[in-house]
Amino acid sequence: MEAKLKVNVNEKMNPNAKLSFKERLGYGIGDYSGNLIYSSISAFLLLYYTNVVNADAAMAASIIAISKIFDGISDLIMGRIVDKTKSKYGKARPWILRLCVPFAVSAVLMFSVPESLSGKYMFIYMFLTYNLVSTVFFTGINVPYAAMNGLMTTNQYERGLLGNFRMLLATAGTMTVNTFVLKMVVALGNGDQYNRAGWTKAFVVIGIATVVLNLFMFATCKERVVEESSSNGDKKEEVSFIKSLKGLFTNKYWLLMVGVLFVMYFMMSCFFGSAAYYAQYVIGDINKFAPISNALSMAQIATMFCTPFIMKKIGKRNTMLIGTGVATIGFVFTGVAGAGVSLQVVASVIKGMGFGCSAAVMFGLLQDAITYGQWKNGFGSSGMGNAASSFCMKVGSGIGTAALGWILAAGKFDATLAIQSSSAMNAIGMSFIWIPAITMGIGVVCMCFYDLDKKYDKIIADLEAGRYMNSK
Repeated sequence: MEAKLKVNVNEKMNPNAKLSFKERLGYGIGDYSGNLIYSSISAFLLLYYTNVVNADAAMAASIIAISKIFDGISDLIMGRIVDKTKSKYGKARPWILRLCVPFAVSAVLMFSVPESLSGKYMFIYMFLTYNLVSTVFFTGINVPYAAMNGLMTTNQYERGLLGNFRMLLATAGTMTVNTFVLKMVVALGNGDQYNRAGWTKAFVVIGIATVVLNLFMFATCKERVVEESSSNGDKKEEVSFIKSLKGLFTNKYWLLMVGVLFVMYFMMSCFFGSAAYYAQYVIGDINKFAPISNALSMAQIATMFCTPFIMKKIGKRNTMLIGTGVATIGFVFTGVAGAGVSLQVVASVIKGMGFGCSAAVMFGLLQDAITYGQWKNGFGSSGMGNAASSFCMKVGSGIGTAALGWILAAGKFDATLAIQSSSAMNAIGMSFIWIPAITMGIGVVCMCFYDLDKKYDKIIADLEAGRYMNSK
């Protein structure tokens, strides 16, 4: 069998061509757009369910956790769809165009639980709308979007830059959410941050922005890489679903990166989801949520401007290793900072620096691992590789959010109380500080075993020549 990267003679469509700033920016804008909704879910959905809709915390968390099972399955299905898609726009881009509007509409519905609903009917509505957003439309956009990094270029440095732009703009999206969502809710909800209509109107604004930004990304990005597998001349061999999965699970670098992404997304859901609770109940002022969170985001953004130089000097793997290590230290310092706002800002800066290094390179490392799998196995599966990793990321995110809800429930958190019990305060602190610290430490261990940087140039040379690991 021969696995080869098809090269277009047109330099603008050369898989190894240098990308323009506009195209890098356009790719990054795609995750800014997605993060307007995703970060809103991470930061505010559980708060919306418990403090606005008055849903039970454990039940709301269970809805999210159960839904992630379906969400993960849909990722695998979407990955298969991407691998089999053929259009003039490529494999991935068409799905951005087709699904950006329904994605936005479903997000509005998710933050519009009717006041007339209660009991099981309310939970059915929450379950259905959450799955429309996460399982159906976010999957339908995010899996193709992730695959685009590997389909836009084979150049390792350019992939790293795309990952950097992606996370730089994703962080900017998170910062936008942290700064403006609650303010929009208050402004559109007659001065009440728990006004249902205010939440709905705020997400109408966010939904419109999401559509416009996705269309911009679609218009500016191009797919250049064409994965080919052949065993008899130009006759393509169909790679089965099972074969694709087997190829992934025998790829040690893909497994390591999936492990890292799982713990990072678990950490982010637990950490960011508890931040508003920590500000309101531990610090005593929910308005401190924005400056503490934005200190992290600004430090992350500033660091990601530096990461291309760091990455070029020490490689993506070492950059990731440093990032996860610094973030772990930041979480430990968060525990030391306690309720002190100034110290929490310092802790946020440390975490932001760690996140900046990690976020800038983690998706580039994932694409390199998928390319390694193509070389090792003799066939490409960008869609399935990104889908299966997205599955693990979403499961990690879902379990992180669910863990937060379950921990709050175990700590006897009561949204009707202005002052929480000591057990509830401990639950909030555990979710905001120590669980994230432990999970980031696991990420450090995983990255110690990732050494693909040393082999990557030879792998690309082999693939361009039609050679793979076991070829004669």
